Amino acid sequence: MRAIVRRQFGGPEVLGVRELADPDPKSGHVLIEVKAFGVNHAETHMRKGEWPEIAEVSGIECAGLVKADPEGRLNKGQKVVAMMGGMGRTINGSYAEYTNVPATNVIPIETDLSWEELAAIPESYATAWTCLYGNLDLKPGQTLVIRGATSGLGQAALNIAAHKKANVIATTRDVKRFPALENLGAGQAFREGPELSHQIRKLHPEGIDAVLDLVGNNTVLASLTMVRRGGHVCEAGWLGGLAPIEAFNPMLQMPSGVHFSLFGSLMFGLPQFPLSDVPLQEMVDRVAAGIYQAKPAKVFSFDEIQAAHELMESGKAMGKIVVRV
Repeated sequence: MRAIVRRQFGGPEVLGVRELADPDPKSGHVLIEVKAFGVNHAETHMRKGEWPEIAEVSGIECAGLVKADPEGRLNKGQKVVAMMGGMGRTINGSYAEYTNVPATNVIPIETDLSWEELAAIPESYATAWTCLYGNLDLKPGQTLVIRGATSGLGQAALNIAAHKKANVIATTRDVKRFPALENLGAGQAFREGPELSHQIRKLHPEGIDAVLDLVGNNTVLASLTMVRRGGHVCEAGWLGGLAPIEAFNPMLQMPSGVHFSLFGSLMFGLPQFPLSDVPLQEMVDRVAAGIYQAKPAKVFSFDEIQAAHELMESGKAMGKIVVRV
């Protein structure tokens, strides 16, 4: 099979296409013929050696057809999406014509969406749904700030929260993106920066209900100051990098009475976070119906993987990047 392999740690130029042996069917796994896959920030960190684990073939999600299911749960030729379960980390992932994924991390899907459109959904929408309804316990009418809202994950969260009838404040570094965020359902758009928490508190003196922080460790302390007593902050993205919070002192830096949590999608498929809890078919149907706006920002061919990673790291994609296999 053709696969995208990392020759060494480094920039996009270390990725190249070469031939590898086709994976064999494996008990407890589903062998998938990959048709398209989304590109994620996690894969850029893996490529650069910033992640603790990385497989020879990267890629944490895909859409494709069942090639074989030794357990007989899925039929050959059935349409599926898959994500995580060690993909790209402890087992070869989706940057290939075939991938072997734990059955717990493979979901059958019925849809007429193109492969490229389908591949833009799994990781971003499953993660956004889990953060909003699980960690943040979002309710209709509540006020939510999404920091880093123009990312693929941010747009998914914005689509879901706006449909939930939440009052969404979306942030981005580029004011030219405000109209796009408002078109996705944001009631207000703000420029991302150090003054943001002051702006939010000026509008909402008692604090807001929730923050989904996708910028990461360099903004999460400020996010905690935005929410009311009993409010929630969930950190689920690291657009600002993986550097830790230096000299973190909760007594001095955290307000009292607020809830802070983390969600990493690498947990999907484990008993604590079964993918069966995530209504992926329902979300795919909403995308197909135009309720969620989830078309890929850019589609690349398999041989253009370096350009796909370059666009991801530029921060200019304005949505989900997809590669067609």
